[in-house]
Amino acid sequence: MQTVKYRLVDPRLNPRRTKMEIPGWSGKPVPRKDGSSEQVWHCMPFTEGAQYGIEIFYPYDFELTVKMQNGKLVFSGDFGPDPETGLEWPPFRTFGEVFYTYQLLLDLKPEPSFAVRMEPHPRFYSDRTGTCPIAVPALVRHWWPMLNFMVFKSPTEGCEHVFRPGEPMAQLLVIPAEPDMELEPMGEEEAAERELQGRRIHASRDTLALESKWTSISNTVFDGTYRHILRAAKARERKD
Repeated sequence: MQTVKYRLVDPRLNPRRTKMEIPGWSGKPVPRKDGSSEQVWHCMPFTEGAQYGIEIFYPYDFELTVKMQNGKLVFSGDFGPDPETGLEWPPFRTFGEVFYTYQLLLDLKPEPSFAVRMEPHPRFYSDRTGTCPIAVPALVRHWWPMLNFMVFKSPTEGCEHVFRPGEPMAQLLVIPAEPDMELEPMGEEEAAERELQGRRIHASRDTLALESKWTSISNTVFDGTYRHILRAAKARERKD
């Protein structure tokens, strides 16, 4: 098991393993049945991907709006007077107008050979308002003792990003520091084996999806094939 140690200035950042919020950014508690509207949590690959990291929260008691007006960023939020702690105040500032930054002051220490990657919170992909902050990807090695700031992409002209108390604003992934991989095409034998596996799943789909098939309001057919195979694979891994 990977251990990630952390050190922070503001406990309201509340770093924790990312959780799906239903109802909330993950969608509504709509059952998987005919006529239902699709929710992101209905998709198992998205659900697993969304919960893979560490989420951090906007740590202030007031709402902050970041808006682009006439090519300039405008920050609207009552930060009050500088507390004179020696930290940057306000903690948000423009970064060439194309981006803006936040003084994060969060130190995450993964194990050696691992790094912390910043990315948008998964709620960005389910947001229908266009107001979800967009964290810019960045990779920080385990030996760096402080994440001094994080960068967000600026909203487009006339649009805005909104930070609300208690809402997650970014996700952090702990990944190998070096992408030690090489892409190569499968050999004929391996490709044939994968093709055969796919055909077997397809031929068994009606059995695997028994009592889990449904058609959404947009006439899209869903079933639990992937979910059932995933459950079986995890059970097999636990035995091994």
